[in-house]
Amino acid sequence: MATVELRFSAQPEHVRTARLVAAAVARRARVDEALLDEVRLAVGEACSRAVGLHRSHGITAPVTVVLIEEEKAFSIEVADEVPGPGSEARATAGSSDAAPGGPIGSMDSETDGEGEDEMGLAVISGLVDDMEVRSGANGGVIRMTWPTKSAATVA
Repeated sequence: MATVELRFSAQPEHVRTARLVAAAVARRARVDEALLDEVRLAVGEACSRAVGLHRSHGITAPVTVVLIEEEKAFSIEVADEVPGPGSEARATAGSSDAAPGGPIGSMDSETDGEGEDEMGLAVISGLVDDMEVRSGANGGVIRMTWPTKSAATVA
């Protein structure tokens, strides 16, 4: 299993680089050419979401993108470091900087940031058939998977 890891500071201008790297690695992993636009768009959306979460929560840690080439699948994990709901690292519910819900899957979209978060997840789920979203005390991860052409098909 080949793995490529990309870490970048939470700046919007780095999202384009992540998209380009993801498309190049997906092509090398033998993801069908017809799916490469979906890979680029989904990675761009996931990275933009992670950058937005880091910036809105004042987190200076880098966004991490892990590209994993397996025998019959290609996966990309985009990780943020925004603590999930219920973790001690988040602000308390009574404080003015507390965000209701969590960074992933929040159903309360009273603020623009949370509405954009939900919209980003909806866009990604429309682009990727196999998507998993996790959130915990150390942050959230969006894992997206695409099928690859088998070695027999390529030969």
